Amino acid sequence: MKKPALPKAVIYCRVSSTKQVREGDGLRSQEARCREFAAFKGYEVVDVFRDDASGGSADRPAMTAMIKFLKAQRGGCIVIIDDISRFARDIRGHWDLRDLLHDAGAKLESPSIEFGEGSDSILVENLLASVSQYQRQKNAEQTSNRMRARAMNGYWVTRAPIGYRFERVAGHGKLLVRHEPLASIVAEALEGYASGRFQTVTEIKRFLEAQPAFPRNSNDEVHIERVNEIISRPAYAGHITYEGWGLHLVPGKHEPLVSLATWQAVQDRRFGVPKVPARKNLSEDFPLRGFVTCGHCGQAMTGCWSTGRSARYPYYLCDTRGCVAKRKSIRKEVIEGEFEVLLRGLKPSEGLFNLAFQMFRDLWEAKLAGARTQGVSLREEMRAVERKIAQLLDRVVDASGAAVVKAYEKRIEELETQKALMRERLENSGKPMMSFGEAYRTAFAFLANPCRLWNSGRIEDRRAVLKLVFADRLPYVRGEGYRTAKISMPFRLMGENQMMENKMVPRGGIEPPTLRFSVACSTN
Repeated sequence: MKKPALPKAVIYCRVSSTKQVREGDGLRSQEARCREFAAFKGYEVVDVFRDDASGGSADRPAMTAMIKFLKAQRGGCIVIIDDISRFARDIRGHWDLRDLLHDAGAKLESPSIEFGEGSDSILVENLLASVSQYQRQKNAEQTSNRMRARAMNGYWVTRAPIGYRFERVAGHGKLLVRHEPLASIVAEALEGYASGRFQTVTEIKRFLEAQPAFPRNSNDEVHIERVNEIISRPAYAGHITYEGWGLHLVPGKHEPLVSLATWQAVQDRRFGVPKVPARKNLSEDFPLRGFVTCGHCGQAMTGCWSTGRSARYPYYLCDTRGCVAKRKSIRKEVIEGEFEVLLRGLKPSEGLFNLAFQMFRDLWEAKLAGARTQGVSLREEMRAVERKIAQLLDRVVDASGAAVVKAYEKRIEELETQKALMRERLENSGKPMMSFGEAYRTAFAFLANPCRLWNSGRIEDRRAVLKLVFADRLPYVRGEGYRTAKISMPFRLMGENQMMENKMVPRGGIEPPTLRFSVACSTN
């Protein structure tokens, strides 16, 4: 005699995150208990559906697949869950899923509770679903409160920012530590933007994309949102801000990548006067484009590639309508070669260089001595700021309009930032972050030989040379060379007689022979 077919059943298991799948045994434990229950009841388990995400009621992948499977069975299937807390997140979601199962002709069972249609069974089911919802919400509140309390103590509690990684440190638990080489890359980007080396966020983006170690997206680029995230995070200045928790510039326990003053300079540039967007065609091809001007009309020269019979040739030229030198091209190697001759002529004499070095050292020592005496006045200023904050907090309590409260809160935030900057100055008062040699080594190496930075080949370095060496753009006359250059103050002081000896810088090289070519230019 043929045995009757066993009732069909499916098992539904769920954990709240993929981390629980990696580090725990929750899914397998739920499945084992459900299979034991199915064997006891005499059910045939035909499929198992597993979710590893919190999700809403029916928008979890495995739950959606299970509903679709049940509808295909056309009723008579049993759904087994380990516990009511594994079924839905809240009471509303619980009953929404129960309705979906009912519409699919399925029945819900569990080894932990007996589901029924009577009023007593429904009451118990509601109570258990309500308790499950309460426990989930309470756990979330406790987790949030613990995270906020840890953040108040100066610890970063979310995903580590780029340039940092978490490491267990005795007495601190998980603490942010520098992650090289990313930490140095981020620090250079922030300092470069604060100092003006990078004029726009787009230039920072290009700098980061030029670093092989910096992570990119699937399109092999650094998204502009990632750049904005980096320049807006005070964590890089050793402080923690969580607006949702009411925390603003809390001193952090981790090592900063830049000073708070540098970070504040970055914010001032972010929210200051907008800069002209950087040109997309600004590249290593024509580093002097836009800086060298036509000696006849005074307008900036442009650069272009011209196509000859067998190759392409780079040229600079004036493209100003009505100029006597319009479209009269100058070979790239000529105009840039003469520029390098000009730069080499700016090298100061050894005596003047040593004198300037000693003057800066004396100023450094005087500045340190003055900084040591500023502690008393800084403390008094901090107390005054704290009194203002306290007064504004009292006004917030008494304020009635939302606009007034928002204005007070904004002012309090500004004062908190001012207080944090004062705190950093007070902590570093009389204690330089680096020695005189470390602080001025790069600057004096540049003053001694600006050609070295120019020859690095990086467009950012070359633009920095143009800004630091020259006080104005360079006029150039085709066939004659550069006119008198306006040199920045440091170079004027250390070598004016030598550098300003001639009115014209002799042209290096000879004019190339005339070529038959068609012009394909990218102009200003």
